[in-house]
Amino acid sequence: MQNQVKLPISAELAEKLTELTPLQLAWLSGYCWGKTAEQTAVEQIPQVENVNDSSVSTARSITIISASQTGNARKIAEQLQAKLSTTQQVKLISASEYKTKQLAQEQILLLVTSTQGDGEPPEEALNLHRFLFGKKAPSLTGVEFAVLGLGDSSYPNFCQAGKDFDQRFAELGATRLQPLGECDLDFQTTATQWIEQLAQYLAQHNSGSHTVTATTVAQAVPTATNQYHRENPFPATLSVRQKITGRHSNKDVEHIEIDLSGSGLRYQVGDALGVWFTNDNQLVDEILQTVGLTGEEPITLHQQQISLRTALTEQFELTQNTAKFVQNYAAINPQPELQALVQDRQQLQQYVQQTPLVGVLQTYPTQLTAEQLVELLRPLTPRLYSIASAQDEVGEEVHLTVGVVRYQYNDQTYTGGASGFLGERLPEDGEVKVFVESNPHFRLPTNSQADIIMIGAGTGIAPFRAFMQQRALEEASGKNWLFFGNQTFTEDFLYQQEWQTFAKEGLLHRYHFAWSRDQQQKIYVQDRIREQASEIWQWLQAGAYIYVCGDANKMAKDVEKALLDVISQQGQLDIEQAEDYLAELREQKRYQRDVY
Repeated sequence: MQNQVKLPISAELAEKLTELTPLQLAWLSGYCWGKTAEQTAVEQIPQVENVNDSSVSTARSITIISASQTGNARKIAEQLQAKLSTTQQVKLISASEYKTKQLAQEQILLLVTSTQGDGEPPEEALNLHRFLFGKKAPSLTGVEFAVLGLGDSSYPNFCQAGKDFDQRFAELGATRLQPLGECDLDFQTTATQWIEQLAQYLAQHNSGSHTVTATTVAQAVPTATNQYHRENPFPATLSVRQKITGRHSNKDVEHIEIDLSGSGLRYQVGDALGVWFTNDNQLVDEILQTVGLTGEEPITLHQQQISLRTALTEQFELTQNTAKFVQNYAAINPQPELQALVQDRQQLQQYVQQTPLVGVLQTYPTQLTAEQLVELLRPLTPRLYSIASAQDEVGEEVHLTVGVVRYQYNDQTYTGGASGFLGERLPEDGEVKVFVESNPHFRLPTNSQADIIMIGAGTGIAPFRAFMQQRALEEASGKNWLFFGNQTFTEDFLYQQEWQTFAKEGLLHRYHFAWSRDQQQKIYVQDRIREQASEIWQWLQAGAYIYVCGDANKMAKDVEKALLDVISQQGQLDIEQAEDYLAELREQKRYQRDVY
C-alpha cells in the first residue's frame, strides 16, 4: 500500500498483516492511532434496577435516538424521555453513539431527527442513515417504531430526513406506532402533541407496574450548564463591528465582537452562538402599507396585548418565504394567477426561492386584518453562528464572522434578518440577545499531539480561527493544515494577517488557498484537496482529524467527494471501500463537519 508508515513489528504480526485487504489495512492504521490518541469519555449505561421482574418482563424496552444538528432534536428527545421514563424502561442515546448492530434487537425504537442541507440527516446520524439504506440493513420485524422530524418549511425537502427514516423502518419490517410527526421552526407545540399521543398509547399498551430508571448515554465532552439559553437569552452588547472584505469584494463580511460581561456564559471552540434579532423597521413599514394597516392595531400574543408593529418587529419571521405562507395567503386572496400558482408544486417552490415574503404581498395585493396577517406568519427564530474565538483567549467576549445577506427585488435592496441586524442595523453598544448552542460533534481532539486538517470556504473559516487560538494557547504539538477558499485573494482573504502570523510563528504548518475568481478557470477547495492527495493520505494514516465548515448543499458535498477520491486513489480502494473508510473516520470522531 502506498505511503504506509512502517513501524517495528513482530514477525507473527507482520505475517498476519499480509492477510488483510487494502481497506482493512487502511482502516487499521488510523484506528490504532485513534485508540492511542483519543480516550472517548462516554459513560457506561447503568443497569436498571427492577423492583418487580415479572412486571418488567411484560413491558417492552424503549430506546430513543436523538439525531440533532443544532440541539433542538436533542431537547425534544429529552422531553420525550422525561415523559415516558416514570413508568417505562427508557434509554436515550445520540445517533453518533448508537451501535447499529443493536437495531434488530430493539423492541420499541423512537427517533427524533432534524433535517439539514438538501433534505439530509444531521451529521451525527449520517452513519445510521447509510447503514439503514445499505446492503447490511437487517430485518426489523418485531420492532415497533415512531419518528418525529424537525425541519424548516422554507426549504423544498421539509423534514426529509424524518420521512426517509420513517419509510425505511417500515420497509425493513418494523411496525409503525403512530404517524410521522413533522415539526416546523416553531416546533414545540407540534412536538408536545406528538409526545402526548405517543405517551398515551404506550401507557395503555406497554405499561409496567412500577417506576423504572431512565438512562442516558452521555456526550463525549461534557458541557457547562449556562444560566442563559434559547428561552432566556442574555442581553449582550455589540462592542466591535469591522468589515473584513475589501471595498471591491462582491461580499460584505463583518467581524463581530460581542461583550458577554456579567453573563457567566461559557463556550467551547466548535460551539455556535444563538442570536435573537429584530426585523428591519423599513421592511415592517413596507408590509404594513401593502396590506393596508397602520401597525397600531392591537393583537394578543402569548396572552399579552401588544401593537401589531411591535409584533412584526420582534416576534414574527419576515425575511424567509415558505410555500405554506403562499398557500395560506392564496386561500384568503382569490386572485386567479395566485390560485393557479399554488396548484403547481414545482412552480410554487421555484417562486418561493426567488420571491421574498413582502414580494408576494406586493405582487398580489389585498387588504388584510391584523389577525389575518399574523396568522400567516411564522414565529421569529434565532440564527446560529459558528463562534470564531476561543474563550480562553478573549475572555468575556465572543467573536462571529457574519456574511451580510443582500438581495434586490423590484429595485429595492433587502438584507437577511439576523445578518442585516448584526452587520448593519445594530449600533455599536447596542443590545443583542444571545445564548450559547453547544456543538459536541465539532470538537478539537482531546490529545493535543493529534494533527488536524481544516477545510472551509467563505465564513466557514470562523471556527478554525477559534481552533487555532485554542491550539496556540495549549501549545499543542500536533500539526495544523488549512484549506480555505473564497473569490479573490486581494478582497476576500478573511483574517489574512492572523493566518500569516500563525504561519510565521510555526503554528500553521501547511496551508492551501483556492481563489475561485483570480484566474479564468475557477479553483475551489476540493481542487486543492485532490492536488494534495498523497500528503492528505499520509496525514490520515498517521491519525489526523479532518474538519469541514461551510455550505451543506454544495461545498461540503464537493469536499466529501474529493476526500473519497483521495482515499480511493491513495488507499487503492474501490468507492464502496472508500465510503466505509470515511464512515469509520466519522465514527472515530476523526471526520467532523459543521455545515449549514
